[in-house]
Amino acid sequence: MLGVYAAVVLAVGLVAGVPIESAQSGVKLDGYAEWKRPGELIVDGQRVQATPQTRWKGRFKTLESVPLGDEVRVTGTRAADGRVLAREIDVRPNTSTALFESDVLAGTNELESLWRSSGSAFEADDSGRKKVIGELEQEGARVQRVRGLVERLAPAYVNREALRVYVIDNKEWNAMAMGNGAIWVFKGIMDDMTDPELAIVVGHELAHYTHEHSRRQMRRGIWTQLAGLSALLAAEALDNDAARAAAQLGAVFTVSALTSGYGRDLEDQADRVGLRYAYEAGFDISQAPGVWQRFLKKYGQEDRLTNFFFSDHSLASARQVNLQREISLNYPNRH
Repeated sequence: MLGVYAAVVLAVGLVAGVPIESAQSGVKLDGYAEWKRPGELIVDGQRVQATPQTRWKGRFKTLESVPLGDEVRVTGTRAADGRVLAREIDVRPNTSTALFESDVLAGTNELESLWRSSGSAFEADDSGRKKVIGELEQEGARVQRVRGLVERLAPAYVNREALRVYVIDNKEWNAMAMGNGAIWVFKGIMDDMTDPELAIVVGHELAHYTHEHSRRQMRRGIWTQLAGLSALLAAEALDNDAARAAAQLGAVFTVSALTSGYGRDLEDQADRVGLRYAYEAGFDISQAPGVWQRFLKKYGQEDRLTNFFFSDHSLASARQVNLQREISLNYPNRH
């Protein structure tokens, strides 16, 4: 039990941004091959082009030969039209043996099972008592609506059967994804947003799953995770199983908060990749900055979303600016 809960990590929060780049270092991308275009490969939401000078690592030497779903790392420079001209491309198979991947699956499977069996999403309060976030909808029109969006947004290489959808009866605007493919959307944001707007949010959460942010964050935060073991052991003293589980989860996420959520770079990646998902699915991504204008109007400048355990949020106004820049770089005539 202890090892499972220490391994649980959720991908939550919606923070905007752009790929890592500066005048000195150029552009660095770390993602997956997700779409192919004539002479281009879409990686990390960006259009990548190889040149005769590109250095290749691994067994592939052309963009056309790279399998969709493989891990791809790119260093290069930004062309005037927004493409990334690759100096080096490193392609690696996307295997199931990555560090902590089995732990993430085991932990998130158990958490999903707990929430399903109790019929509600919950956390723990400061005393270790079960605190319900909202009742679950596992079937019905709202679930079908999100499921339809997920199936449209996910790249072709993603196994649709691994993606499960739930709606949480809570009036706030929020959503989250687990490392095992479970996606959870609050009723409040569903009732107040159109499908194109909701696609921006769901695409962000889907990117947390496809880009394995749970596993990546666990690798970064393993030492701070260990600091929470005493709190987890104390939780075992509680009599009620549900309360004990909630307390264990609360202890883990309290410790995880020391690592500032998923880190700005992973949250930034989820925004730009999620934007790509919405674009490829045929949604009007010019609405993306307007989504954050709506958040600004509802919650004010400081992002006060009721995220479950931790997150590293930007100001809503900054997200508008960053998304507009991302659109201008990668989606001509879409702004």
